[in-house]
Amino acid sequence: MDLEEAFALVGEYGKYQKRLTALLISAQIYIAWQSMLIVLVGAVPTYDAVKSDLPTSTEDAAKKAILTHDLSSIVTEWHLIESQAFKVSLAGSFFFVGVLIGNVLFGPLADKIGRRPVFLTGFLFYIIFGFVTAFASNYEIFAASRLLAGLMNGGMALVSFVLVQEYVGKSYWALTGTMTNMTFAIGIALFGVLGYYIRQWRTLAVAANSPGAVLFLFCLTAPESPRWLYSQGLLKEAEEVMNCFAARNGNEGLRVKLKSPTVKSGDFNYGVLNLVKHPVLRWQTIILMYVWYVCSLVYYGLTMNAGELKGNRYLNVSLYGLVELPSYPLCMYFINKQWAGRRKTSSVFLIFAGFSCMASLFLPYNSSSWLNVTALALLGKLAISAAFNVIYIYTSEIYPTVIRNAGLGVCSMSCRFGGILAPFVPSLKVLHDTMPFIVFGLAGISAGFLDLFLPETLNKPITETVSEVEPLTCQPLEGKEGKDSNCSKEDETWRQWIH
Repeated sequence: MDLEEAFALVGEYGKYQKRLTALLISAQIYIAWQSMLIVLVGAVPTYDAVKSDLPTSTEDAAKKAILTHDLSSIVTEWHLIESQAFKVSLAGSFFFVGVLIGNVLFGPLADKIGRRPVFLTGFLFYIIFGFVTAFASNYEIFAASRLLAGLMNGGMALVSFVLVQEYVGKSYWALTGTMTNMTFAIGIALFGVLGYYIRQWRTLAVAANSPGAVLFLFCLTAPESPRWLYSQGLLKEAEEVMNCFAARNGNEGLRVKLKSPTVKSGDFNYGVLNLVKHPVLRWQTIILMYVWYVCSLVYYGLTMNAGELKGNRYLNVSLYGLVELPSYPLCMYFINKQWAGRRKTSSVFLIFAGFSCMASLFLPYNSSSWLNVTALALLGKLAISAAFNVIYIYTSEIYPTVIRNAGLGVCSMSCRFGGILAPFVPSLKVLHDTMPFIVFGLAGISAGFLDLFLPETLNKPITETVSEVEPLTCQPLEGKEGKDSNCSKEDETWRQWIH
């Protein structure tokens, strides 16, 4: 039997797989806390300063500045105000620079040596560098630790998502992918609550990092991905994992016997270059890289802008997490409908997010009405969260198993450029209060229309090897001539465009 038949036999989403996925999905709360850490530990207090006689050195600037309320952050400890204020955004960008490098290094590595060792190694060092952040003696060590923590995030967060998908049958990918992203949103909301009760920034950093150590110990029991083992031709090892699934799902007497996957010469000589050499994968990757970039830019830009908005910063952070939650049931409804699917759903949500942000042009920035810039920003955050969730699931279905991590890694690398720029976009309000939202709006609309050129994956089988990727031109069905072919009208239009 092939792997999909084996999953149907042992259970696509049995009780053991539920425990495994619940463990990995819960780690998203820890990942969210680390990703959003700079929002609260880098909070800038309000202060008064003598503008006509403000020195340039940080020490003298701190003496001149008068804090209007008590706040513990790296800003107050290392005097990151006025001419040094850019260092807060820089530290946030360093984290995403690290994630970018981690995706480039560890994504393809997970395709070559396995998901499990890359995930566990990245997780362990993620925890270590998280504690270095909490005990940093100066800004330089703090910034370096955020860079290295981001590097490890790139080594484990994306692989964790892939593992969650590959532990279950294909029909459950939308569910587990949505649950993963939804838990990240819950983590953002909980981080606002944690920050409200723990105001000292070092204590907050320790508290945000400690759950990772406990989760890591439990993750040591997780097996390797059976899909990765199968794609490598390691049938015996894949059968052992599938038999383990069967036994722990209550089918102790069941024994799985897998047949070798259909491969062609060179199928195991895979890597990032396949994304460039293969014509279909090349165009898909270019489009997906831009869509991921925009999703990250708008998502993290709006989230990190929460600390800049009027009102309680802790409430704002929680709201920017909670507002995502309604988007996930919407995703689950639309992406499984034949008339919507993955492509149209992600495109509509991207365009809607763009127009929500652009609408801020027509409203007063400090309006007290219920329909104001903050409300539109929250609506945009809901829509971009939905698009981001769909694009995660969509991308994992587009790429074959042998290069799934490489494809996701390259897309995530592009995504991190958006994350790197995101902390700086809110500073564009010095030009105009709504300028950040104009940037987010134009990006979302353009990505939404470009997304329409991707092929639909709903109700199509998962490809395991590169040779299974459909060719640029549709082929007539066996025994038929004329217009009948092996792909849909929409896919044929897409192939004609990229050809």
